[in-house]
Amino acid sequence: MRAIVYSETGPSDVLRLEERPVPEPGPGEVRVRVVVSAVNPTDWKNRSGGGAAAAAEQTPNQDGAGVVDAVGSGVTAFTPGDRVWSFLSAHQRPGGTAQEFTVLPVERVVPLPDGASFDVGASMGVPAMTAHRALTVHESGPARLAPGALDGRTVLVAGGAGAVGHAAIQLAHWAGATVITTISSDAKAELARAAGADVVVNYRTDDAADRIREAAPDGVDLVVEVSPARNAGLNSRVLANHGSIAVYANDGGDEVTLDVRGHFAINARYQFLLLYTVGQDALSAAAEDITAALSDGALGVGEENGLPLTRFPLERTAEAHDAVEQGTVGKVLIDVAPDAG
Repeated sequence: MRAIVYSETGPSDVLRLEERPVPEPGPGEVRVRVVVSAVNPTDWKNRSGGGAAAAAEQTPNQDGAGVVDAVGSGVTAFTPGDRVWSFLSAHQRPGGTAQEFTVLPVERVVPLPDGASFDVGASMGVPAMTAHRALTVHESGPARLAPGALDGRTVLVAGGAGAVGHAAIQLAHWAGATVITTISSDAKAELARAAGADVVVNYRTDDAADRIREAAPDGVDLVVEVSPARNAGLNSRVLANHGSIAVYANDGGDEVTLDVRGHFAINARYQFLLLYTVGQDALSAAAEDITAALSDGALGVGEENGLPLTRFPLERTAEAHDAVEQGTVGKVLIDVAPDAG
């Protein structure tokens, strides 16, 4: 099989296309013929040495979608031919999705509903599961998402044109929330609206706090936050009493300054989250709820759904990593199998 591998961390040119034996699934494992692989920021960061260094030959990319090809002993949830999406494929394992076949623990493989494309399935994983966790940490909010679960709630999504922001808008909308999002340009505003945002605020041209308060006079219940260092002041001005701020990234800096008295007054909660250490219960809940949303057609991708797709063939995986590192808007996908698309 064709596989992208690297044996040392560094720039994208450490990635190389090689022929490797098709791996065999062991007990409790599933072999997936990968159709589409997706690139996340953590993929290029790990490859560059920003995450765990490569101890041995590694195939990158956490997320993907394809078809079950074989199952190991003890696996009853899947049979060959099942369409699936996968997550954390390269976390603490050498075999990511940038290869024609990958072997995964059954817990990291999820059924892909018939109406969902491989592009959609590959675009879930890290972004959608992070968004799910962020939307379920409010102290009096739901632990699971479904239609109606967020009725009456107002959610503020910082950076609604990013992959996690896009998924958060779609999931919150599906669950019944009023969704406000901040963006930095008219083009990104159109993407956020296409994803389902009810109110779009350009923080570069608007008074963001005033606009958000106009839409949510009593404040927002939950913030899905990509840039806590930059947005701490804004969040304190728009958060409702007992509101929560779910932080999933450190864009804009690693240190946050908070007005302690102001946060006391509104009983604010900061919840930090990292998908890689959040635990299996949270991952399983997210996978189940995301699959339900996929069945409902609530998680579309492509520019018409607010998430432009940029594609590369497998042999150009290095360029795909560079595209994500350089901030390409939308989702970067890699066509692995001939019938990808």
